[in-house]
Amino acid sequence: MTNAPHPLRTGMCSVTLRELPPLDVLDVAHAAGLGGIEWGGDKHVPPGDPDAAARVAAACRDRGVRVTSYGSYFRAGPHGAAQFAPVLAAAVALGAPRVRIWAGDTGSAPAQRRAVVAAARGAAEQAAAAGVELAFEYHGNTLTDSAQWTVRLLEDIDHPAVRTYWQPPVGFADADALHGLELVLPWVSAVHVFSWWPLKERLPLADRRSLWLQVFARLRLTGRPFDLLLEFVAGNDPARVAVDAATLTRWRDDS
Repeated sequence: MTNAPHPLRTGMCSVTLRELPPLDVLDVAHAAGLGGIEWGGDKHVPPGDPDAAARVAAACRDRGVRVTSYGSYFRAGPHGAAQFAPVLAAAVALGAPRVRIWAGDTGSAPAQRRAVVAAARGAAEQAAAAGVELAFEYHGNTLTDSAQWTVRLLEDIDHPAVRTYWQPPVGFADADALHGLELVLPWVSAVHVFSWWPLKERLPLADRRSLWLQVFARLRLTGRPFDLLLEFVAGNDPARVAVDAATLTRWRDDS
């Protein structure tokens, strides 16, 4: 009898250790017992270099670490769909099933919405043809800077290959963050996990235990799989990854 894989899959974002080379990032994640990595497109796996992406993919296979996603810096709207091609090529070479993209570059901006929708829909058509999904970064200063705006954007795009990430917005109390999660939950495929409080101060993950236990419990109730990706650790210290990974895994299993 084999055990079914846990629907809440632990991993980390390579940008957590942005200054380390890719193989060092991989070693840290593997040693911490994390099963996957979202590779960032800013330093570790840049678009336009599919050979580098293929080398990272091979190293992940050798260590048994799953490529969860490609963390791109494609900004739908300011970037048109034609500019997505090298991003998608890197993701395909990496073997990433999902590409993280950004919804423009201004917060809740109705004037930018049409361009964001058009570019995201065009990029989604390319991605879907390659068997890849897109998911928006859930972030300030973009059209996903609130749960309500994120839902409106996803409904406007109306494409099955377009989903979203979720993370606790800066400065939100637990109840407010959880309310936003509830609104966007039907579209969520992955969660960026970190503990900042009260604003952008980076704390040990354990310092927001109440919030994250409630988040993981709610995700489990859906019966769907999600990637739980550590993003940011206190002091950008590689040694903190193992500590926060142990916390993440324990909470995941207790939720």
